[in-house]
Amino acid sequence: MNNDTVTEFILLGLSNDPVTQIFLFVVFTTVYILILLGNTLIMFLTITDRCLHTPMYFFLFNLSLLDILYSTSSLPRMLKDLLSLHKSISYGECAAQMLFSLSFGISECILLAVMAYDRYIAICYPLHYTSIIKKSFCIKIVMSIYICVFLLSISDVALTFNLNFCGHNKINHFLCEVPEILSLGCENILVLEFVIYLSAVVILLTPVTFIVISYVRIIVTIRNLASGAGKQKVFSTCSSHIIVVTIFYGSAIAAYMKPKSSSITDNDKMIALFYLFLTPLLNPFIYTIRNKDVKESLKKLARSM
Repeated sequence: MNNDTVTEFILLGLSNDPVTQIFLFVVFTTVYILILLGNTLIMFLTITDRCLHTPMYFFLFNLSLLDILYSTSSLPRMLKDLLSLHKSISYGECAAQMLFSLSFGISECILLAVMAYDRYIAICYPLHYTSIIKKSFCIKIVMSIYICVFLLSISDVALTFNLNFCGHNKINHFLCEVPEILSLGCENILVLEFVIYLSAVVILLTPVTFIVISYVRIIVTIRNLASGAGKQKVFSTCSSHIIVVTIFYGSAIAAYMKPKSSSITDNDKMIALFYLFLTPLLNPFIYTIRNKDVKESLKKLARSM
């Protein structure tokens, strides 16, 4: 029995206990609503407030959009399975879920690096900022990310689902991800494992390295600022980005940069919750609480209501 005769997969999910499943359904329904409300609010503010019509907030708009799409690629399905007795997902639906999850996740990886570059230019080269970070540049780079990442994700999904599963269709997870599908393969997949692992190294470590270098330069520049108020504003803006980067990349690296032959454990599921749901949930709160411009925009919105 190969991948041509496997018509569906069984998602084992987070728990088999009915009471726990109901509890998790309530928790993650609340999480999903907060993700939608928080990120939609950020998007609304960046569109309606002229003060936020800058490259930094254009990237923040796209980050919020990706957070909504990324969580939507898996959370509604997980909620459905928590209330279902038969937790099956069709072959095609599993491939589609992986495609969209990869596309939105990788796009967010690269976008966070672009946001670090934006802050680096703004703080280290303020006089050249408007000539480097132009509106046309922002639009082109975001569109390039979306298109290139989608094409890359298609190739990754095609390689993964070209495996022979030999009747193995039980996925010890709550969604279809590359490591979980690879673990079902019944043939020699060393070459495929290496290709996927190398892709993860490039996709995750390259942006992380870029971000670290950018923020080292930013910290050096901040130390030379004469104004205490200026230091505080820069630190507040950058620290919010660092928090998001740490949570997102830390959990994603833990999930994707381990030996693919190792078995899937409950810890892997917990790690996935961090980059799939915790980051999209925290982003709006982090950028609202620690960002003066967004807080001012919220106050103006509240006064106008």
